[in-house]
Parts: sequence; structure tokens; C-alpha cells
Amino acid sequence: MKTILHKINSLILSVILVCSMLPVHADAAYEIPKICHVQTDTNAAGIVKTMDYSYDHNTYFSLRDIAMILKDTGKSFSLEITKNTISLNPGSAYTPVGVENAPWESSENPDITLRRNEFTLSGQKVYYYTMIMPLPSGGYDCFMMAADLAMILDVNITAPGAGLILIDTQTPFSISPAVLEESGYFYGVNGVLAGDATTGEIYYQYQSDTAYPIASTSKLMTCLLTMEAISSGQISLDQSVTVSAAVQALSASDDGVIPLTAGQQITVYELLLGALLPSSNECALCLAETIAGSEEAFVLMMNQKALELGLSQAFFYNSNGLPAYTEDAIPAKRQNRMSAADMFRLVSYLLKVYPQITDITSMKTATLPSLNLEVRNTNPLLHNLPEATGLKTGTTNKSGACLVTSLSANDQNMKHDLVVVVLGTEDSIERGRVSALLARYALQVFHAGLEEAVPPEAGTVSGSLPTHAEAAVDWILQTARKHG
Repeated sequence: MKTILHKINSLILSVILVCSMLPVHADAAYEIPKICHVQTDTNAAGIVKTMDYSYDHNTYFSLRDIAMILKDTGKSFSLEITKNTISLNPGSAYTPVGVENAPWESSENPDITLRRNEFTLSGQKVYYYTMIMPLPSGGYDCFMMAADLAMILDVNITAPGAGLILIDTQTPFSISPAVLEESGYFYGVNGVLAGDATTGEIYYQYQSDTAYPIASTSKLMTCLLTMEAISSGQISLDQSVTVSAAVQALSASDDGVIPLTAGQQITVYELLLGALLPSSNECALCLAETIAGSEEAFVLMMNQKALELGLSQAFFYNSNGLPAYTEDAIPAKRQNRMSAADMFRLVSYLLKVYPQITDITSMKTATLPSLNLEVRNTNPLLHNLPEATGLKTGTTNKSGACLVTSLSANDQNMKHDLVVVVLGTEDSIERGRVSALLARYALQVFHAGLEEAVPPEAGTVSGSLPTHAEAAVDWILQTARKHG
């Protein structure tokens, strides 16, 4: 066990490695320039400029510096960077621009912003957060998290000591959630779970039995009840329904996503597209009213279905996951809640009984003919993982950023649906990265098997199934002190 955990070193240590060679310190809201040493298994090595974004050790690495180090290895890649675009092509030769593997020309904090710049990988659009910086000599450099680059290049990155990162170009990317948990990586997450929804096998879970607000991932229950209404013949996909005044009011509010007007006609299929792709709250409400006559009656159906499925930690107040206020003189603010284990149960049931739902959730974009409107899927992993088939994002102030991911995997006998549930990350950046790491881990386990002990509470989920960052930084600082 120790040998395996040592070999599959915590990638988070390479992501937020204390690799400063400059005596620079700053508080939040600064970009902190540093450098570290990077070496490969082919003995290629060099200095790499890094940028700590907003917080010390929240480290992003120069793509040009790493491209130069890897240019004569089997993991070479070319780069084209403009003011707000990045094109990365694995397997292509890198053309140096003359500023690679040199220390910063100035120790002043650069004024650049972390954002989802336009990024293409081998010509295909992908979603990653990066920082693009103009070079003094002209042109641009791009800074990226080591974890993201490791997944793109399929290489193993380890951090054997302070100020040093090793890139093993011969070893495929691998991840150990147990090591990440030990390092404090999941301190800023409410709950996570990764497993095989087809068999019920759990690969990894953290705080999975505690209920937390789930925001718009609530729409998966709304989707399930909609599919049941279609299956029973109560409604049909091509049925047109009339938009109510309540739906119009929600559409016109700050929580509105798609413009809908009372009296307007829209099909059930379009409402499903709107609820699941751009996460339209008004589309979810319209489905609820269509199926149950009112949202209040629909919420009773949601909670009854939760009981039937054995979702012991689930409770719903509305169809869409928005905060719900009581009518008291001092109103209480309530939100739909569920544990990661319950969400896994719900999704496993949905995928087994209505597998066609991924025909919708795997769409990156769709058109709503009744509105002459194109909508986009909010799930970033659909762009970054070819195995991703859905399912749903969700965000409120209380819930944090949530993402339920489904992945298609095949063995020699049948197709499996792998599921990753991530509840309550700090923001959409972390939501995507945590989900991507655990998705890669789920695929890794499915194809190669478990290489480490599953936590004591793990195993299989049965019952009704048809078969914050501060703590992590503290831990890293303590580790750095041990390294001297």
C-alpha cells in the first residue's frame, strides 16, 4: 500500500507546490511571480516560471517553459498564444520564442487575470482556466495548473521536494484520491463520490452521507419525474404546453435564464433541453406545473420519489434548486438538499431506467425551435473528456459549485455508466478540476481495477437502486517547513 501511494504521489502537491525561489509574499488578490525547477525522466530539465494566483501556492506554470523542456521528448507540444487564445497541439514540435526557462525579468507582481480563455487542443475546443501574459519582447505566454496539463498530456507529475517537480513522460497520468484526501485537498469540498452506477460499486467517497444544498442538480429529480410522466403516457416529448404567469415572472427575475412569456407555447422536449443544458429555472418550473398542476404538488411528488428510492438525506422545496423563502414575518431561506451518496442513488436509477437522458445531457449546444434560441450546456467536462455524457451543474451561494458527471465506459460484456458527484466546491474553477480528477480516477479504476483500499464506509450502494482552501494551504505550509 505504502509503495503504491508513494508511487502515485499526490498530484495536488505538484499543483500547489511551495516552489518559490524568490523571497516574495503577498496577500490575496495578487499574482505572485516565482520559479521552480522541472526535470523529466529523459533528463531534460530547466527553470519554469510560475504564478501564484490570489493566494500563495495556488500555482500556475508557464506553458512555454514546460514546452521547451519537453520539446525533445515523446510528450512535446506546440503552442500558439495570442492576447486571449491558446492553441496546444500534442506531438508537434515546439518553436522557441527566446524567453523560455529564464528567471523573471522583474519581481513586480504582474496584473493579469485568471479566466477561461479560448483554448483549443488539437483543434478541438476545451475548457480550462488560464492566465495569458504579454512578454516584454513581444508575443504572449500562458500559465496553467500542473494538474490540468498533466491530464492533457497524459503524463505523471510528482513533487519529491520543495522547489522541484518531476515529469514522467513514460508513465500515464494517474490519481489517488486517498492521497489527495490526506493532503487536505477535499477540505474545501462538501462531499464527493465516484463509482460505477451500473453495478453500484463505489470507488471513492468523502463525506458522502451528509446532506448539503444541491442547487440546480435538483433538476435531475425534476428530469426523472418528467421521464416517468412521459413513460406513463401522461405527457409526450412533442406536446406543446402553455407558459404560465409564474413561469414568466421567474424568467424575468435575476434567476431567469431563458426568456419565456405567459401564453407562449413550448414543447416538453424543449423544456427538458432548457432545464438540463443552460440550467433554466423557468423551464424546470414549467415542467413541474405541466406534470402536477402546481409546483407545490410537484414538490410532494419529488419528496415521495426520494422516499421510494431510499434517499434518506434528500429533501426538496422546489423544482429547480433555487433558495426558497418561507412566508413568515421573518422568512427562512431553505434550499433543496441531498448527500453525495443519495445523489449517486438517484442518478444510478435515472441512468438505468431512462438511459436515453444522456442523449440530451451529452449535447454541447441545442436549438429551441419554439423560441428560435440556441442554448449551451454548462458542463465543462463535455469538452475535456470524450467519455463524458452529462449530467448537471448547480450553483448557489449556500451550495457552492456542484457538478454531477456521467461517463460512458465499456468492458468486454457491456456498457457501464460511471458517475462522479462533487458537491460544494468554492467556485466553478475548482468544481471542474475536482470533477475532472475524480472522473479520470473513475476511468482509471474501471479499466485497471482498484489499487488502494476503499474507505471503510465504501463498497456498493444498494437499497432501492436497480443495480475551504485555508486548511489545505496550512497543510502545505507545514509540509514545506518539514522540507526545510
